[in-house]
Amino acid sequence: MKHSFRFPRDGAGVDRARRRFVQGLAFGGVAAGLAGWRLPALAAGAPRAELSGTEFDLEIGALPVNFTGRARTATVVNGALPAPLLRWREGDTVTLRVRNTLPTTSSIHWHGIILPADMDGVPGISFMGIAPGDTYAYRFTVHQAGTYWYHGHSRFQEQTGLYGPIVVTPRDGERFPAERDYTVLLSDWTDTDPERIYATLKKQSDYYNFGKRTLGDFLHDARADGVAAALAERRMWNRMRMEPTDLADVSGYAYTYLMNGHAPAGNWTGLFRRGERVRLRFINGSSMTFFDVRIPGLKMTVVATDGQDVEPVSVDEFRLGVAETLDVIVQPDGDRAYTVFAQSMDRSGYARGTLAPRAGMQAEVPPLDPRPLLAMRDMMGEMSHDMHGMPGMKGMEGGCGATMDMGDGTAKGGAAQAHAAMPGMTHAAALATGRGVDMRVATPRTGLDDPGVGLRDNGRRVLSYADLHTLGGPFDAREPGREIELRLTGHMGRYVWSFDGRKFSDAAPLRFDHGERLRVVLVNDTMMTHPIHLHGMWSEVESADGAFQVRKHTISVQPAQQLSYRVTADALGRWAYHCHLLYHMEAGMFREVVVA
Repeated sequence: MKHSFRFPRDGAGVDRARRRFVQGLAFGGVAAGLAGWRLPALAAGAPRAELSGTEFDLEIGALPVNFTGRARTATVVNGALPAPLLRWREGDTVTLRVRNTLPTTSSIHWHGIILPADMDGVPGISFMGIAPGDTYAYRFTVHQAGTYWYHGHSRFQEQTGLYGPIVVTPRDGERFPAERDYTVLLSDWTDTDPERIYATLKKQSDYYNFGKRTLGDFLHDARADGVAAALAERRMWNRMRMEPTDLADVSGYAYTYLMNGHAPAGNWTGLFRRGERVRLRFINGSSMTFFDVRIPGLKMTVVATDGQDVEPVSVDEFRLGVAETLDVIVQPDGDRAYTVFAQSMDRSGYARGTLAPRAGMQAEVPPLDPRPLLAMRDMMGEMSHDMHGMPGMKGMEGGCGATMDMGDGTAKGGAAQAHAAMPGMTHAAALATGRGVDMRVATPRTGLDDPGVGLRDNGRRVLSYADLHTLGGPFDAREPGREIELRLTGHMGRYVWSFDGRKFSDAAPLRFDHGERLRVVLVNDTMMTHPIHLHGMWSEVESADGAFQVRKHTISVQPAQQLSYRVTADALGRWAYHCHLLYHMEAGMFREVVVA
């Protein structure tokens, strides 16, 4: 299966086409470049649309767009991509009448908002969806403040443009005030039909991984580490049928990365006056992309995550998982422009914008960082520390510390070797692999201080979950009465994703007792980072020693990592619980939670 966008075969043509596809058109976007359409005049830094108050009329529809030179149709709200910024006020009751003009059932989910189950907007779970031509009235009281977002929850409508920001003003005013306030919504646009992308991944899961290692990479490693070590390391990955460059299922070869609906060449701009405090409300509204964000020349003070205020922490860079939000404050002190740079985790592309004192200014766009490789810790967890420095460990065949499915349903590899050699590994044999699970991690790592692959020791101050401390402590001081462990599982070769080896269609609901306090333990048995979202209830992440750390609605779990969070089951009804990588959710990493 081929891309709908084909690059020319000559070198110069490939470079030009690649640049246009990744960077987009300077004036691309909604209705741009199409006969009979005119692009609306927008002030620099102004949102494409903004609505405020307590009564909202929203219309889901289709609109022509052109980000790359190819005309496509997007799913939009009120004719805008992103959808209009909604401003609410803490304590208000809002009514949102959503009309569906599409020929298929649609929906909107208010991500991170605590509300009644029938207002949550997940077809088949909390309601039946919005049929073509129908209107559904969402009505709920807003009991929180901060930065959130909304998006479609029907098949791939989110991928085709159905997403927008939400800002809820605190009842008592902002704890961290600023003179300027911008939402920065990051997303991934594709000219390819998402159904086609999904079908391609099911047939060949590494189709979009154009970063596989080459002969030149092998020669470089051989010079640096010796031929024997380089061969052993390649042999290890080949036996597992995995790639150390497999960081993203869909790359910049299919995506153009957007900032507030602008491709990189479009250069979204936020204005400031020298010395002003500028609040940037980052929202990852993408379908499949983790972004690493920095503003060269400016320190960022993190003041909130997932809408919840945290103890301020100063950083140079942060990773924003799919569906997460993060508020930062910056204070430019010069008469110059600054680039807001958000590169994809696999380094196949970037979104960018500009902070500037005057419209039309630009700053240098930094080059993409080198493509990172998954490390031993991403495969073995804690075992990588125990084995560090042992003879042959750099390229230990089969990936010790993890059980691997070799593609024929049999579990082989380094785990068997590790059982014989290392204490504490005898339980790994019980972690079976098979047709739906190709990897199990026997000793996952439990710390929160790892910023993740590609960000380790890069010379910048990078945020990790260990740096985040929600102000005010937990909502519920009770100790958990019980514990639920869920393993994040999958089989890359078959592109099947699941919890505990069971995809959604084969799994019974998780049942929480109304009012109980429980601990959820997530163990990532895969080599991909999964953003896990529990609808309707807060997830209060614990440190490795069980202390309250940070309150979130979406939690990114790194490869071979175990983390836990406490949940108070105070929301009656049926709720969705899933990986927020859209194609993973559709491929089975989804559960229903019933609170009764």
